Amino acid sequence: MKNIQLFIPKFRNEEIFEHMSTCLDKGWTGLGFKTVEIENEWKSYTGLPYAHFINSNTSGLHLAIKILKDTNKWSDDDEIITSPLTFVSSNHAIMYENLKPVFADVDEYLCLDPESVESKITKKTKAVLFIGIGGNTGELYKIIDLCKKHKLKLILDAAHMSGTFAKNPSTGDVEHVGHGADVTVFSFQAVKNLPTADSGMICFANEDYDTLVRKLSWLGIDKDTYQRSNDKGNYKWEYDLVDVGYKYHGNSIMASMALVGLKYLDEDNNRRREICENYEKELTKHGIQTIKTHKDCVFSSRHLFQIVVNQRNKFMELLNSNGIYPGVHYRDNTNYKMYKHGFGTCPNSLTISEKLITLPLHMNLNDDDVKYIIEKVIEINKNLN
Repeated sequence: MKNIQLFIPKFRNEEIFEHMSTCLDKGWTGLGFKTVEIENEWKSYTGLPYAHFINSNTSGLHLAIKILKDTNKWSDDDEIITSPLTFVSSNHAIMYENLKPVFADVDEYLCLDPESVESKITKKTKAVLFIGIGGNTGELYKIIDLCKKHKLKLILDAAHMSGTFAKNPSTGDVEHVGHGADVTVFSFQAVKNLPTADSGMICFANEDYDTLVRKLSWLGIDKDTYQRSNDKGNYKWEYDLVDVGYKYHGNSIMASMALVGLKYLDEDNNRRREICENYEKELTKHGIQTIKTHKDCVFSSRHLFQIVVNQRNKFMELLNSNGIYPGVHYRDNTNYKMYKHGFGTCPNSLTISEKLITLPLHMNLNDDDVKYIIEKVIEINKNLN
């Protein structure tokens, strides 16, 4: 029987080892060297003005919210409007800084609904946290305009969006996501489109914030170790502290993996889109509901392919019995005790979250695997309806 997993990362080992060996030969595996290289390459690829390599998307979201809170003098219990349909790390980052997550509902793209967002704005609202689930932009550009209108900060959780390019409706330009947000945070975790063991990138639009995040991600130290060394290897030990920071910085071993992943990102995303087109074409013929990509989303990273079904648990059990192991993205966060204050406030999210299934999608799937998955999904759907 087949054994088709939801996610399996693809690593180009020889190229990764080549990058890593230069770190080992140089004796530099930490912050600096390869981390500087991946930051520059990421800025070149996305067109974003600033980029800082960190150890995870979660760390980046925490830093983003902390810096915006501290520099704009937000108070504890001020509010950030966010989505209930996300991995818990998105909303935990709000809680880390003693702010209140206020949940707005999702639309047909599973992204924040602009009308719902606007209805949740109060005098205490300071920002919107937009999650590009599955690589989809949804109504991101409407959210950008909404934040400008109400003078709110926009935090883009782009964990799924490495390689997502969208058409800006105002300019007509096709651009990588992140433009128009105050800060964008990407994930390079092992099963993401640009896989490392775990790491990420935080991209502020503001130079002062970029300078500050580099200090806060390295324990509040004003000069990192790489900056305090020179080409001859002489180490200058003196530094000062600007704040109580965190050990959130990335390292050169993870950056080595990211550099290779970035090299193949567009190629891999093209294959993802090809698989998704096959899923979409064949499943919709049989009346199976799928989550669509927004028209502005010219090249989605297609991190996820999601279908909407009845009797989800039974559906997944039957897929498992046929050697197919799908996933769920995500449980509505208001089902958790920590976020129960928002339960019932987002009916669309609450309803659809009980019906979502994520089908296998990764670089190790071949055409026969995809055909087999399609056949079994159609067969099971027919038997259950």
